[in-house]
Amino acid sequence: MSSLKRKIKRKAAANKRKQMKRDVSEKMGLFNKIPESCSACDKPFDKKDKEMVMSWNVVVREEEAIVRLYCPECWSKAKEFIKEYTNK
Repeated sequence: MSSLKRKIKRKAAANKRKQMKRDVSEKMGLFNKIPESCSACDKPFDKKDKEMVMSWNVVVREEEAIVRLYCPECWSKAKEFIKEYTNK
């Protein structure tokens, strides 16, 4: 009986690993779609600049496979606009 339980656990673990690999490959496919400039102001984006990578914001819509990139200035303007809109 215990060997059957081990077999079921191994099968479940294998299925989980396969699903994780599929998810990672999908995410990496979307990573290649990151634009080379801000989607709002067209400021250039350097993927090799660590400071830029850490400060810029990426918005991903998985259903439509759309990736948008925003610089910190545009992102803060958008957040303020949303805050003002919700207050009114």
